Amino acid sequence: MDKVLSYLTLDRGQFHELTLRARVILTQLPLSLTVLLILVGGVLFHRDLFESRSFLVGVGLQALLLVVCVLVPWDRLPHASFLVIPLLDFIPIGLMRYGAGTVITGVGLLAVFPVIWLAASGLFPRAALTAGFLGSLGVVWVPVFVTDAEVSSQSLTQSFLLPFIMLAIGVTIRVMTASMMAQQAVVEEKDRALQVLLEESARRERLLDTVVNSVDVGLVALDDAGRPVLTNRKLEKLRALTGGAGDTAEEDLRIYQQDGETVMPATRRPTRRAAEGQVFSDYLLWWGERPGQRVLSTSSRVMTNQAGTREGSVVTFNDVTELVAALNAKDEFVATVSHELRTPLTAIRGYLELLTSIPDLEPEVASGLEVVSRNSERLHKLVVDLLSAAEGPPEITPAPTDFSGLVSRRIAQAEEGNSNPLVRFEDLTDAGLVALCDASRITQVLDNLLSNAIKYSPDGGRVTVRAAEVDGEVECSVTDEGSGMSPEELEGVFSKFFRTSGARNAAIPGVGLGLAIAQGIVQRHGGTITCRSVEGEGSVFTFRLPLAHIEQGRPLQAQ
Repeated sequence: MDKVLSYLTLDRGQFHELTLRARVILTQLPLSLTVLLILVGGVLFHRDLFESRSFLVGVGLQALLLVVCVLVPWDRLPHASFLVIPLLDFIPIGLMRYGAGTVITGVGLLAVFPVIWLAASGLFPRAALTAGFLGSLGVVWVPVFVTDAEVSSQSLTQSFLLPFIMLAIGVTIRVMTASMMAQQAVVEEKDRALQVLLEESARRERLLDTVVNSVDVGLVALDDAGRPVLTNRKLEKLRALTGGAGDTAEEDLRIYQQDGETVMPATRRPTRRAAEGQVFSDYLLWWGERPGQRVLSTSSRVMTNQAGTREGSVVTFNDVTELVAALNAKDEFVATVSHELRTPLTAIRGYLELLTSIPDLEPEVASGLEVVSRNSERLHKLVVDLLSAAEGPPEITPAPTDFSGLVSRRIAQAEEGNSNPLVRFEDLTDAGLVALCDASRITQVLDNLLSNAIKYSPDGGRVTVRAAEVDGEVECSVTDEGSGMSPEELEGVFSKFFRTSGARNAAIPGVGLGLAIAQGIVQRHGGTITCRSVEGEGSVFTFRLPLAHIEQGRPLQAQ
């Protein structure tokens, strides 16, 4: 019905959106148009119809009611006042039915219009159905009582079916209207809930936009296909440094590797890696051309939906140019100081060798020289570590190496130099392991891990070394039963100059460079090194190296 009435309004809007006056006029209009159709039919085919005064009066009253619908300001009256129109419609319908007589039959069916109006209004449902029934009954009975004809059971029941038909139509319309009103209420409630959600979503979107554009970190969000769906202003400024605009593809940006000159391949660029689902942190890029080149630290995290399926990634770009410059300055300072220390230290060690080679030294002098010699060796090792850390990633020359023999020799060397009799060693290395590595560099790694195991086990315990082939690689682990580390300390164990609180409190010698150097050596081999530790129970350091495939007759490297 609403759509039909919408067509009558030339589709300018929904019926319920019109003013009350417009709705009253449009609801009365179908009855008025039907009456007009009857008049046209009478002019063309039944001119004697206009000889009936009752018919003409009914037509006039019907026209008058249409005028009333147009002129009365229904919006200013009580809302239910418009129901007077369908109630009054029964009067002209009854007059027209009586006046038409047998010239045009079925005029009484016009009562269906006010019946539908009353039932579909949704107001006073029981009263509306009763009024529709009584109005329809009045259309067929009133003429019987007001005429001179004799009232009989036959005259009263002749058209008695019409009121019951109208009542059935009214009940049907009422049920349909109630159902539609209930559905409309549900729709309106859902619409209100949707509006609330849309407002909340808009508020969250504004908040997200404010947050991502206020942070001093470039940010890009990618969908599951790797397409950018969100970027912030900071990233657009960073892109401008490379000569790119906001829509420039990452592979077209001027991004370089650590030397600042070698173009970074597209497959190693952060957005490409994130689109493939990789997760990384502190991945450094040299961004733009010199002299305005910047160093960016990038990180990637995966976005997942409620089912845990990846639906995209977020990549952040943090400008760390000043931090990298400070670290480089620190490394240069450490390298300079280390070089300056090594020159006099070399002379001290040389003269110590001469002094200790003199025969028949006094015991006190020999003991003092031994202390000086031991401390000079310790100082020499610290200087070497400082220089190694300052020089950056070590150069390696991988070759097939008898890894089992290398491990056994380093354990024997550690046992020989062990000054703690409470520490004992256990070698669980598989025989015949051959690794593709630089033997001298891996010796540094093993010596460092074994030395740490001794230093951090002041109360003694067992140091266990295991080596075996695992997943096509050589895996070696060094386990101690020493002081261990807390979870917080474990996070920075491979950082330069890192030392545990226990080492500082116990005055254990060292500057915290050994593990950082060991990590750099292992990573240069294409391997990995990890640490597991429980405070008070000990630590396990595990590293992996590529497995070598020995050609027949080719000698193995040894150290």
